[in-house]
Amino acid sequence: MARFAEPMAKLIEELKKLPGVGSKTAQRYAFHLLRTSDEDAAALAEAVRGLKAGLRLCSICNNVTDVDPCAYCASASRNHRLVCVVEEPTNIEIVERTRGFAGVYHVLHGTLSPLHGVGPDQLRTRTLVDRVERGEVDEVILATSPTLEGEATAAWLAAALKAHPVRVTRIATGVPAGSDIDYADEVTMSRALEGRREL
Repeated sequence: MARFAEPMAKLIEELKKLPGVGSKTAQRYAFHLLRTSDEDAAALAEAVRGLKAGLRLCSICNNVTDVDPCAYCASASRNHRLVCVVEEPTNIEIVERTRGFAGVYHVLHGTLSPLHGVGPDQLRTRTLVDRVERGEVDEVILATSPTLEGEATAAWLAAALKAHPVRVTRIATGVPAGSDIDYADEVTMSRALEGRREL
């Protein structure tokens, strides 16, 4: 196995922590960064520092934002009584691309996964339940992925909200079962939202 100078080896190890990046890809990235100008390398380092320093979670919906509340929660033009629950902040863009949803969001930051030690207490549901309990929400759309974990999360959340006078719906199966919601195109996601059903 090739031995790299310590700074290069350290960078490769850090890059391997990124999702989908193995040893070979990490090495390519590291050597690319070595060849870039000092300005480009500094700009990348500053962007990473700025990401960690400048972003936080919205206190209402848990979306990643640089202002609190986030742009969706602060918007007067959105229907705050209609809440779409998604697994990750990246899922919001998928729903937004349909141009057919004018409500707000709630981000769970994961799904139930007992095998990975993720139970209800690890999901960010408290502010959603609080909004429902205060009577601020008419409908909650559960837009978790149609995977085993996503379905289990939707079922658990629907059961948790049943005690409250709120309509709980699930996106339709326009999103292929067993796939991740991130890979749904605009038409598929739009149909899934239109065909949501009561739980």
